[in-house]
Amino acid sequence: MGDHDTAQELEHRAAREPVHPAVPTIDPSLDDAMAALVRRGFHDVSRAKLDLPFDPDAYPEALQQRFVEALRHYAFRLFLRGAIQHPEGFAPDDATRFLGGAPAREMCETLRELGLAAADGGGRYRLTHPPNSFGSTLEWYVGRELERRLRFTVSVGVKFHAPGVGGDLDVVAVADGRLVYVELKSSPPKHLAAPEVGAFFDRLRALRPDVAVFAVDTALRLGDRVVPLLDEVRAARGRPGSAARVDRDLWALTPHVWAVNARPDLFANVARAIAEGLRALSPEAP
Repeated sequence: MGDHDTAQELEHRAAREPVHPAVPTIDPSLDDAMAALVRRGFHDVSRAKLDLPFDPDAYPEALQQRFVEALRHYAFRLFLRGAIQHPEGFAPDDATRFLGGAPAREMCETLRELGLAAADGGGRYRLTHPPNSFGSTLEWYVGRELERRLRFTVSVGVKFHAPGVGGDLDVVAVADGRLVYVELKSSPPKHLAAPEVGAFFDRLRALRPDVAVFAVDTALRLGDRVVPLLDEVRAARGRPGSAARVDRDLWALTPHVWAVNARPDLFANVARAIAEGLRALSPEAP
């Protein structure tokens, strides 16, 4: 086809062409969160298999809810994160140096009552379905809280295959026609590195959600390491700026991109950041 084809030639050629194969069709089996990604041009979306401490197909719903209630406690998340590092078994005092004695034994019993651990003799325990890391459990927990407490439609561990962008979307949520993306970090801040932060910004710029939250499951101050690293990486990418502290460890990188930690409560901070980001999308009152 040339630039000087006549109108008749163009019409004849177009009439012989098949339906364009790139026209997207949203699979009816996709939930609203996944469908929102297709509408944004990501046609090859799927969910990664979550690496959880239970079998999702066999673990009873009642126990899942009790597990969520336990995960609301930072100490329990800290203990489980440590227990996962001992797939061969652990004594109560082995899981974390921040809990010992009676509190650690209580955590072990909680895991046992939830069907997530079994007594292994000699006062030791082992996880019944040990995952490789705590990351998927944290994603599952936050996704479920968004779904049950704030009535979002949620997908967790989403592969969206954006060109030139690596990694999965930890949590994608949709409500009120708005798309929210939550990136979760389960490791201590000292393990966070510039490439990891850069990958978050890559996913953010490819996805262009209405609100995004960078959540670190730590009681440590984000202002000591995490926030400076976020500012450093975005400045190196030609987007200089300084995050603004709004409340405790609730930081606004922009009115729609937030960083939070787990004090006093991880999910409360995520919910607050989402609320602030959604309000910022609305016009100011006169």
